[in-house]
Amino acid sequence: MSKFIIEGGRSLSGTITPKGAKNEALQVICATLLTRNEVEIENVPEILDVRNLIDLLASMGVRVTRSGVGKYTFCAESIDSDYIESHEFIKACAGLRGSVLLVGPLLARLGKAYFPKPGGDKIGRRRVDTHIQGMLNLGATMEYVPEMEAFLLTAPEGGLRGCNMLLDEASVTGTGNIVMAAALAEGVTQIYNAACEPYVQQLCRLLEKLGIKIDGISSNLLTVHGIGSQVSEATAHHRILPDMIEVGSFIGMAAMTRSSLTIKDVSYNDLGIIPESFRRLGVTVEQHGDDIFVPAKESYVIETALDGSIMTIADATWPGLTPDLLSVMLVVATQCKGSVLIHQKMFESRLFFVDNLIDMGAQIILCDPHRAVVIGHDHQHDLKANDMTSPDIRAGIALLIAALSAQGTSVIDNIQQIDRGYEDIEGRLTSLGAKIIRQD
Repeated sequence: MSKFIIEGGRSLSGTITPKGAKNEALQVICATLLTRNEVEIENVPEILDVRNLIDLLASMGVRVTRSGVGKYTFCAESIDSDYIESHEFIKACAGLRGSVLLVGPLLARLGKAYFPKPGGDKIGRRRVDTHIQGMLNLGATMEYVPEMEAFLLTAPEGGLRGCNMLLDEASVTGTGNIVMAAALAEGVTQIYNAACEPYVQQLCRLLEKLGIKIDGISSNLLTVHGIGSQVSEATAHHRILPDMIEVGSFIGMAAMTRSSLTIKDVSYNDLGIIPESFRRLGVTVEQHGDDIFVPAKESYVIETALDGSIMTIADATWPGLTPDLLSVMLVVATQCKGSVLIHQKMFESRLFFVDNLIDMGAQIILCDPHRAVVIGHDHQHDLKANDMTSPDIRAGIALLIAALSAQGTSVIDNIQQIDRGYEDIEGRLTSLGAKIIRQD
């Protein structure tokens, strides 16, 4: 197991550029299965989860060419049907959260797809009901296959059929999966309560390049005009957006270390409420064209509600605040002036990492698995160095931010979790003045 050794208490300075968005990359890479021709994708993040998905596609028979850093061409002219029905494939999918996004394209193109329980972060239950119900709405049937330890979804004779459906939750991956399945369905599919995050919008724009007409992009009502069971013959070029979670992480890093940082090429208009959410914690976030500048400040004052009560920061479906940044915002709040209630609605285990912060001297009351009250120190009491273990990607980066601000040397184990979401994070932060050593 690899670890980071961090010498905290150092000021950072300079410029950093976010990599491509992981959550978009997983969707658009799976979408390449919907055409027999080449799809070139740029700004692909070279992180563990994405590399594992690319390797999985190559094992399925997809021709994958890497022509440069973050630049890949995929050609799914043929798919190895024997492999996708093998125990090896099921095992690979079970260890990779993003593999869930293969179900829609495979079901639409080949008429069947196995659905093992996907792996990923240990942050509590992550429902896949929306994915499955969407496929059933399109006419698929489902049975459990004990010897494969997976569900088998099968399309009806003649292929999937378009329909009107109301999703039980605005799931990002669920919406993406259903949209990809509907692309090769017969007829029109209307998806109401669809997720409308920029990553879903990007997926829809790629599908339009592949010849699938989609109405309502950026809204919660998507209308997909399926092209039938025939596979697209189109080629396409696509560029992935910068990762908004990296952008938010770097804003939080600048605040916690009281540093001046410039974050380049952030696609500001696609950040939604993220900059304003940090401003509510007292962090100055300046827009300079498509860049963000966070100036160094000695104190950050948390806003209060209009009636003077403690402010609540909670996650919500887009255009609300992404749950992936609440861990970072919680850490930032520990050194702000004032108090805030952090409400993590979607995952019941994501706040358990706060025990590490409490050991570092933070004042946090964990009310229940979903809520924590943070009483800020206003940098009057620095966090103390600590030995920690990263439980998931977002908690991992939050602990790294805490360690960068703490006095002394901290150790973070299980950093493979951080590698799943952040490319070469220690190298990029070292260039800003951080002192991080990776020990394998």
